[in-house]
Amino acid sequence: MKSLAENTNPWSESKKIIFRFGFIYFLLFILLVNNGAFPYWYVVMSYPDELLKVLIPWVGKNILHLSYDITVFTNGSGDTTYDYVLVLCIFVISIFSVITWTIFDRNNTNYNKLYYWLIVGLRYYVALMLIRYGISKVIQFQFSPPSLNRLTQIYGDSSPMGLAWTFLGFSKGYNIFMGLAEVAAVLLLFRRTMTLGAIITLMTTANVMAINYFYDVPVKIVSTSLFIITLCILMRDFEKLWKLFVLGKQVSLNFIEAPIIKKRWLKYSKLGFKYLLIAYALIYGFIEVLGYQKEYAKKPRFYGIHEVKTYIHNQDTLPPLVTDTVRWYQLVIQWEGYARINYMNDSIARCYTKIDTVSQKLDIILRTDSTQIYSFNYEQLDSGRLYLNGKIGEDSVKMYTKLKNANSFRLTSRGFNWINEYPYNR
Repeated sequence: MKSLAENTNPWSESKKIIFRFGFIYFLLFILLVNNGAFPYWYVVMSYPDELLKVLIPWVGKNILHLSYDITVFTNGSGDTTYDYVLVLCIFVISIFSVITWTIFDRNNTNYNKLYYWLIVGLRYYVALMLIRYGISKVIQFQFSPPSLNRLTQIYGDSSPMGLAWTFLGFSKGYNIFMGLAEVAAVLLLFRRTMTLGAIITLMTTANVMAINYFYDVPVKIVSTSLFIITLCILMRDFEKLWKLFVLGKQVSLNFIEAPIIKKRWLKYSKLGFKYLLIAYALIYGFIEVLGYQKEYAKKPRFYGIHEVKTYIHNQDTLPPLVTDTVRWYQLVIQWEGYARINYMNDSIARCYTKIDTVSQKLDIILRTDSTQIYSFNYEQLDSGRLYLNGKIGEDSVKMYTKLKNANSFRLTSRGFNWINEYPYNR
């Protein structure tokens, strides 16, 4: 087998142009849309990111003439206007760079060495990102079990993304299955298993991309890119895989050629760095996600679904009528500092909470209007009952609540059944 240095088979002009574009585009994408793939990359890119947050809004306003200013940057959503304009800029820069590269580089007959290092970068980008996501699924952190808010929410009021998160988070077993499929991207990091890893990862990223598209999950740019990148990694074996899987012919796969490193210390340094990076991704990844899960699992005071059994409004006891727009039906406390009020007519109010355990006071502040503060004195009657006495605006309100068992819902109580004489589709 010829080494990369010895392999001088000429490439066609079209192949060289496609490679130049792919090399520049993917390099810029990995650098600027890293999404936590490389450890502490956010530290390296902190200053460039600040520059981009000035440049990209300028492009949106002065070149694209958007009807609104870009003020929201990448957050829990990776599909912001900022992200789309950034990808557009990467695409345009790549086009002009290819033209310049093609004009000034007429001597190279192929880019075998650059191709190898490009594939290395793509393999590590995809693998490290999917390992990170996979670990969060194995530990069931990304898709947590249905929360109290989900359990008490009207089914039809959930968003498509909320529906997907509830469906995926319901089953711990399915989380482990998805997580292991994504962690299998570690196979991309070894030349001998690269093709197998790419086949598995192509199916995994296709599924993630489909969920993001069809359930309106705002990570479409990254998931689509992961799929395309994996497809590019697999393209070198496409012809042989076609012969094997479609034509049924016998084939033999060749490992991607690596450059020969003559200096022993450099060779072992490269291997050491590689395995340290893999160990970091796997071991520290588990430790990090477990830490997040532990913090996430902390339950606030009064955690639970508090069903309002008695509601006294200005000395009048209001009956539980579904047409009532004043009477509370439930007070749901899931997270520290947050609560949700469910009214009898199925409307809701999302709120912040402040609890003073010394003076036994509970303040509930509307998230839509922080000037509206409902102040209550509380009394814990027993482990399952609560008495609230205070004011909502100018009105005096007294409530007696009873804690609802979260496992009493059909979704949480049905469990697994080997035998089903009839479908239990409710």
